[in-house]
Amino acid sequence: MCSLVVALCLAVASPAPAAPVAAAKAQQSDGSWTLSHEVVVKAPVAAVWEAISTAQGWKSWAVPVAWASDPDVIETSYSADALPGSPATIKQQVIARVAPRLMVFRTVKAPAGFPDFDTYTKVVSVFELRPADKGRTRVRLTGTGYADTEAGRKLLAFFEKGNAASLEWLRTRFNEGPKDWSKPAR
Repeated sequence: MCSLVVALCLAVASPAPAAPVAAAKAQQSDGSWTLSHEVVVKAPVAAVWEAISTAQGWKSWAVPVAWASDPDVIETSYSADALPGSPATIKQQVIARVAPRLMVFRTVKAPAGFPDFDTYTKVVSVFELRPADKGRTRVRLTGTGYADTEAGRKLLAFFEKGNAASLEWLRTRFNEGPKDWSKPAR
């Protein structure tokens, strides 16, 4: 009986594991695909907004280097030694923002060798932030306009995994603190 009580107390005291990043995809009436991912992070909306809408914020969870070349472009790279404008960078052009709730962007430059980039340029991405309980934020990342072609389906499959990983990195940033890019991958 005593061991049952101890086990029950431990089960009640242990925090529930974080829900996995939720993903959904749907084909639209024009044949294109929409891909959405959603996660709840332990941070208020303003903090999450800072992390997704600024170069400094991106460096805290997504990439080791980032620059804001103008107010509507965030340039990043997964390569720590990349320089602005180099073949290893990615440029996101912000199309619209409603701080601190919504940021709409399109990738206008990909790293050299990124497959099917001409198809990917038609995809528009949207970050949506909504307050959740206890100072947390519900983050949804949606990509619209994935073509119903072989290239579009390959990109959809790639970003189905990639965006889930990215939102998991964002959650980790608020659970464990900003990413230290000098340490091995976590």
